[in-house]
Amino acid sequence: MDKLIIQGGKPLRGELEVSGAKNAALPILCAALLASEPLELDNVPRLHDVATMARLLEQLGTKIVRAGEHMTIDASGVSSVEAPYELVKTMRASILVLGPLVARFGAARVSLPGGCAIGQRPVDQHIKGLQAMGAEIHVEHGYVTAQASRLRGTHIFTDMVTVTGTENLMMAATLAEGETVIENAAREPEVTDLARALTAMGARIEGAGTDRIIVHGVERLRGARHRVMADRIEAGTFLCAVAAVGGEVLLARVQPETMEATLGKLREAGARIELGNDWVRIAMSARPRAVSLRTAPYPGFATDMQAQFMAVNCIAEGVGTITETIFENRFMHALELQRLGADIALDGNTALVKGVPALSGATVMATDLRASAGLVIAGLVARGETVIERIYHLDRGYERMEAKLSGLGAVIERRS
Repeated sequence: MDKLIIQGGKPLRGELEVSGAKNAALPILCAALLASEPLELDNVPRLHDVATMARLLEQLGTKIVRAGEHMTIDASGVSSVEAPYELVKTMRASILVLGPLVARFGAARVSLPGGCAIGQRPVDQHIKGLQAMGAEIHVEHGYVTAQASRLRGTHIFTDMVTVTGTENLMMAATLAEGETVIENAAREPEVTDLARALTAMGARIEGAGTDRIIVHGVERLRGARHRVMADRIEAGTFLCAVAAVGGEVLLARVQPETMEATLGKLREAGARIELGNDWVRIAMSARPRAVSLRTAPYPGFATDMQAQFMAVNCIAEGVGTITETIFENRFMHALELQRLGADIALDGNTALVKGVPALSGATVMATDLRASAGLVIAGLVARGETVIERIYHLDRGYERMEAKLSGLGAVIERRS
């Protein structure tokens, strides 16, 4: 099992290109199931989760050709509508094949998903929405089974804001008969990027990026070409690394307009931020100031950036309060940060972080994807050697992180 070895204390300087967004690529890959013509994608990140989704789609009968950041998915020969547990168990996003399969083929059998152990992420809103569209659904033996001759447009109000729920229902509605309205829809940029891909395929969608999405169903979707948006979480992670350890870095191929909450907190921490149309430059020459934050659905502060800011707060001046409102079990990294010398007090869904002058290297264990990123940031700033074990979590969402950091001057290596 691979691990990262970090010699901390080196400022980061230089330029790097941000990869395509994992959380946009995964639903768009599933959208290829909606058409009998190939979907061509650019800027697809090379990640473990993307590879897992590709294997799942191939298991269903799609043909996938990948060349670097380009991927072509041909779903003209789909021969199965079953997503088995073996492929679904490691990645919650696998549930995103449910809507496209039942919309185009009238049936689906999808294992209940797994993923990071950060809390319950139920699929009840997916099921509720599809049932409202006329699907007959049963949940038994760990599988969701759905059938429908053709889905019907309807009015759906989700009980909670759910990104994958919004994406699943939006994809299903593209081939439904009539108009579907999704109220309380997720507003994340990744939802908007999926809507752009679907529109290129011939879907008729209004309101993506707002809490009310209207989909006018069509008879069929066609092939198209789409470029996956930049990964705002990867970009934010590298920005937090500079804020913690100091230096000056320019991030290229980013979309700053999707990162306003993160950029605002970085400025509050004392970072100097410059923005262009597709770049962000950060400079940090002093110890950061502690910031307080509360996670919330977009455009609020992203839960996927919480662990990274906790790492920054660990060595900041002052005290920061972090409140997690999305997942009930997303503070597991706090205990590992304490092994590096962090002063963190947990009280339910709130963490009180008192900054210390320095962290000290130690062996720590990654507990989930974004926790891994927070530990990398802490390792970059800690004195001495930090060993991060179980980094397979990191590979699910970050493309060649150690290589990118090495290019900025970090002393970091991967060992098996």
